[in-house]
Amino acid sequence: MPASYAYLGPEGTFTEVALRTLPEAATRELIPYVSVQSALDAVRAGDAEAAFVPIENSVEGGITTTLDELVAGAPLMIYREVLLSITFALLVRPGTRLSDVKTVTAHPAAQPQVRNWLRASLPDARWESAASNADGARLVQEGRYDAAFAGEFAAARYGLVALETGIHDTENAQTRFVLVGRPARPAAPTGADKTSVVLWQRDDHPGGLRDLLGEFATRGINLMLLQSRPTGAGIGHYCFCVDAEGHIADRRMAEALMGLKRICLQVRFLGSYPRADTGPDGVRPTAHGTSDAEFVAAADWLAQCQDGRF
Repeated sequence: MPASYAYLGPEGTFTEVALRTLPEAATRELIPYVSVQSALDAVRAGDAEAAFVPIENSVEGGITTTLDELVAGAPLMIYREVLLSITFALLVRPGTRLSDVKTVTAHPAAQPQVRNWLRASLPDARWESAASNADGARLVQEGRYDAAFAGEFAAARYGLVALETGIHDTENAQTRFVLVGRPARPAAPTGADKTSVVLWQRDDHPGGLRDLLGEFATRGINLMLLQSRPTGAGIGHYCFCVDAEGHIADRRMAEALMGLKRICLQVRFLGSYPRADTGPDGVRPTAHGTSDAEFVAAADWLAQCQDGRF
């Protein structure tokens, strides 16, 4: 396997900045790809060891392009996650004034994060989506658009200047990125982990989602993301992308996944990996019987009963 990481390019994306925070990135060749799909396909084809892509932001939620690729494409697994605080700059060619800006571009996920600023400062500007924020900067460099929302750090790379900086509609906005590779044994639990799965119901029935969530709730497992995605089978047919607190090696998580496997049409395991936020995996102090130690003790008791050692 090549010692390289694919990432959503071109150079100068927030994705590249987040990727370079990983210590192992210093020992890999970092190769930009034009889309999330092409970066993930490079891993599937064996052209890259792993891919680093955005998967969620704190303003709009899940990045559907990434989620859909993990749901429908050949199986891949998440190994790491990174959180990056996001603020935008309005990048223009030298000499451009704010009154000159008639067209703007950026990745579609950027628009909800700058919508109010755009309405107040450039109400007549036309928005066009780009493959990434850095690609938008490249298009401005080529003269195809007047301005791009991107990281201020991308200005020098594309011969642009930052006309405005610190642009954001929501304070403390963050984007979550994941390092994705081919399926393998998950790393050992750290005590502050996340498990990601995709769930398909056997049929549509009242309480169907409750049945799925109950497998987590009865075991005291906190959910960190729940998002439905269409399966392509028609209106009303959805699967559910779930991030849950804990690791597949935890007894309570393992039992929840086994329960889901029994009741679901399909379960796709996307990985157990260290959480980027701080703090250990939590168990509600009032929820008796949900700690991992209590699950182990219950299994030991059952084994004793089966052996006649009451």
